[in-house]
Amino acid sequence: MIKREVYMQRIRPFMNTELIKIFTGIRRAGKSVMLELVKEELKNSGVDEKNFLCMNFEQFANSQILDAKSLYEKIVEFQKSAQGKTYLFLDEIQEVEGWEKCINSCRVDFDCDIYITGSNAKLLSGELATYLAGRYVEFVIYPFSFAEFLEMSRQKNPQVDKTSCFMQFIKTGGMPFLSNFSGDDSAKNQYLMDIYNSVVLKDVVKRNNIRDVDTLERIVAYAFSNIGHIFSATSLSKYFKSENRKISHDTILNYLKFCADAFLIYKINRYDLEGKKIVSVNEKYYCADHGLREAVFGKNIQNIDQVLENIVCLELLRRNFKVFVGKKGDTEIDFIAEKQGKKIYVQVAYLLASEETVKREFSVFNSVKDSFPKYVVSMDDFDFSQNGIIHKNIKDFLLMDF
Repeated sequence: MIKREVYMQRIRPFMNTELIKIFTGIRRAGKSVMLELVKEELKNSGVDEKNFLCMNFEQFANSQILDAKSLYEKIVEFQKSAQGKTYLFLDEIQEVEGWEKCINSCRVDFDCDIYITGSNAKLLSGELATYLAGRYVEFVIYPFSFAEFLEMSRQKNPQVDKTSCFMQFIKTGGMPFLSNFSGDDSAKNQYLMDIYNSVVLKDVVKRNNIRDVDTLERIVAYAFSNIGHIFSATSLSKYFKSENRKISHDTILNYLKFCADAFLIYKINRYDLEGKKIVSVNEKYYCADHGLREAVFGKNIQNIDQVLENIVCLELLRRNFKVFVGKKGDTEIDFIAEKQGKKIYVQVAYLLASEETVKREFSVFNSVKDSFPKYVVSMDDFDFSQNGIIHKNIKDFLLMDF
């Protein structure tokens, strides 16, 4: 099991506190495993496993406990038999109607440490803001990073080299369970398609009562095929019109938001470096895992420049940066990433194959006068660093401590 230390470092300060720990993220990204890692750490610190109450609400065994009252009664029953502080591990909590009231009451009524997971960003909106405002901390769990993918690969084959591992990562992405399929690409593709269908049907269609599933899937396919490209609902509406399909601007925006709520895609806003403000139009979208893109749309190798950009974007999000697309006049910087007063600029290219390409990729930073680190990231092994701008091979960049 990969220890996923990048998350555990963030979680540890909140363990054994009254704050509710909420793990969110796309299905099959490893939220349940994070619960197991927390349990393992608690047991190693001396906590008796008898004080753990663990429930997954997608299991049929818990199908009678899908409302707040039933769940509270179950927890009360458990509390009676437990001794000392208790620990609640509640997986896919969104299946429980009114769960917020139950969890907030448990926080007040019992000496307990609460960990919950959910596959929809709406967990943290609406009523939750009323019941749990200021009383929870959220951790978004992403599929494996390249570092985690490499670690998992080397557990199975210690001799695997970074380059071959990265090429496999480009092709299949980082969904954790994929490591169980060894070299069977068809099984991997089927598994990724099943994840995609599960997210679309359970977390988008069912949760938002969508009737026109075909239109939804066309919008997702368009978003997947255009990752890293400037995106507007108007342009997408015109595209569908050219295919004799009339889809309103509002429908497109709503469907994209539903997909973002299900962590299937991430919207990255543009940041105007001149006006120093977020631009609310012409944003970009990136998919939660480029392996899903390969399964649904294909062409990851043919569109490797887009895939590399997606990988870098998700890595920055995974590292807890706020990520924007930089804009200054007609110049665009792929990513501006900010965290705790720290900032980095990143430009992503496939290969710096000519002087013209080198000049184009490095010159985007000419108008940025601050002293924060500026990176050009590509597949090249030769170091093209110049004028204080750092060039990194993408594998090395993804493994950096930044």
